[in-house]
Amino acid sequence: MGAPELHAHLATGLTTVARCWAITRRDGVRFGFTDHDRTLSFAGLAFRADTGLSAAALQQATGLSVDNTEATGALSDAAISEADIEAGRYDGAGVESWLVNWADVAQRRLMFRGTIGEIRRSGGAFHAELRGLTEALNRPVGRAFQKPCSAVLGDAICRMDLSEPGYFHEGAILTVEDNRSFGFGALGGFDQGWFQRGRLTVLSGDAAGLSGTIKRDRLLTGGRGIDLWEPLRAPVAAGDVVRITAGCDKRFDTCRLKFNNILNFQGFPDIPEEDWIMVHPTLAKTRSGGSRR
Repeated sequence: MGAPELHAHLATGLTTVARCWAITRRDGVRFGFTDHDRTLSFAGLAFRADTGLSAAALQQATGLSVDNTEATGALSDAAISEADIEAGRYDGAGVESWLVNWADVAQRRLMFRGTIGEIRRSGGAFHAELRGLTEALNRPVGRAFQKPCSAVLGDAICRMDLSEPGYFHEGAILTVEDNRSFGFGALGGFDQGWFQRGRLTVLSGDAAGLSGTIKRDRLLTGGRGIDLWEPLRAPVAAGDVVRITAGCDKRFDTCRLKFNNILNFQGFPDIPEEDWIMVHPTLAKTRSGGSRR
């Protein structure tokens, strides 16, 4: 990427360098920004100069400490808009930062790669916290030994294909209330509660690409109601098309009967109670000599 040439350029003491940032949202949309006074292009992306974007000093350390910095720029409907920030479209977005010789953009070096953390808005500008790749290590890992399944429905561990018929519904919303309660027509073939704990994803309209977890799946007069735990953060209107997928309560019987996916069940349904080792035989619920389950 021209790093040796850039180092040689920096060694001259008379430099023509700028910083460039590429932001990749989780929906795949990419934006490029630079603190130079004209737009620069490389890596298949135009880095725009009309956003006033700048960054604080990058803090880096050895070991597992999280690299961090902050980017500041102007809010603009053509770039990063307040509505998109409010909708959460930039939450967890990927960020790459380069030091670039603007006189020859082939001379550049990647200085930072990470994600966007907290975003603040004030006075027509935004302030975005940038977190390094080691941020992902600051979370618990390992296997949880518990009766309920520990997998996320449809992930690589669960392996359930939610695109199979009978596990999703796509259609237009008939009514909307508080951006969290949605009314549909009759959903034939789906039992009441089938979508509870599932997911609703908006496919069209201003909120396209946003999703939420389903709190309640209820019957309405001549139709069906779907309620979310939290309101979607962009306006949803009647007629917008959404996709709702079946939910799972993590129980062994649900995995076996509803999803026919028992081979991938990640719980331990026969694990004893916490006090099993301290129970005296005369206090046990059953003394048949068989399983305590």
